[in-house]
Amino acid sequence: MNRSIYLDHSATTPVSETALAAMLPYFSEIYGNASGIYAQGRRAKEGLENARLIVADVLNAQPGEIIFTSCGSESDNLVLRGAAWQARRSGKGRHLIVSAIEHKAVLDTAHQLADFFDFDLTVLPVDGQGLIDPDDLRAALRADTLLVSIMTANNEIGTVQPIAELTAIAREHGIPFHSDAVQAPGHLSLDVETSGLDALALSGHKFYGPKGVGVAYVRGGTTLMPMQTGGGHERKRRAGTENVAGIVGLAAALAEAETLRPAESTRLATLRNRLFDAIPALVPDTRISGHPQQRLSHHASFLFAGIEIQGVLMGLDMVGIAASSGSACTSAAQAPSHILVAAGIDPIAAAGHLRLTLGRSTTDEDIDYVLETLPPLVHRLRQFSGR
Repeated sequence: MNRSIYLDHSATTPVSETALAAMLPYFSEIYGNASGIYAQGRRAKEGLENARLIVADVLNAQPGEIIFTSCGSESDNLVLRGAAWQARRSGKGRHLIVSAIEHKAVLDTAHQLADFFDFDLTVLPVDGQGLIDPDDLRAALRADTLLVSIMTANNEIGTVQPIAELTAIAREHGIPFHSDAVQAPGHLSLDVETSGLDALALSGHKFYGPKGVGVAYVRGGTTLMPMQTGGGHERKRRAGTENVAGIVGLAAALAEAETLRPAESTRLATLRNRLFDAIPALVPDTRISGHPQQRLSHHASFLFAGIEIQGVLMGLDMVGIAASSGSACTSAAQAPSHILVAAGIDPIAAAGHLRLTLGRSTTDEDIDYVLETLPPLVHRLRQFSGR
């Protein structure tokens, strides 16, 4: 095997040279605790707050609205749990709304709040392409709704939601709106004034930053009860010594992703469309999952009838292509993807789901190689299965 083609950028990305260079001094030179009043602490604090300014600038937000966390999942938990407990404390709401295709960080958290803490939960359906109907959101809102959480773009099928339209509906009723936007950086605008979001979650390793660091944006005036206690860090909203090196790397990666976004998203969409045009033509009984146009620029996903995708993934790996069937967080699960089932895909058909997510390293030659190797692989597996 001489080739190495990585097509799982929705799961994680390599750390960019820009992010790594920004981080390195904070491991050995600027190592102080950012809460310290001495010089080393002040230098670390300066790096932390400069990173906060950079993230706020990309989001068109205020620095004080940025909370640094350990990952996107923690950010989702912080917002959902924090909003729920704050509403209970103030006696102003007990109803949550999420969608059926949320990442488990949102969906499982919402179900736990309903099952164990007596909050009411509405789970909005999606159509066959993974889109929310704005009328369904409008109909679900109640006087005691405390938060709506709908992801910006889906990690498994790539569908992008009409977030600005959905937030406008919630805003008419004065209800805060949160979005898991982990898949969006480098592909979609993160401007919270344009989107109307009151809270969002990001994770550094999805946009060429380091693992183990994330962002929760929370609009000023939106009060959350902290879920992690034990100190006054992050303006008393998330206790724990800040991962300054990781935060600096995240900020550098986010700024770089936003700078590259116009050209790179166009380039990746062109490569992705080659896959969309060729694979269904070369592999009979194949269809695209998710919305064919209203989707992430780097995201291609397919349903192959008559096979289980594990064989395809192993076969691709043997020829140097890294791909996946969907969320890296649930890849060991045996049950059909809840996202595919929610989109009305039969569990047997869902077993043949392939996700190819492109990135900065992806070239035309890589796409050529995929189109050379994938169709005969699927054909052989179908023959082995007797189809």
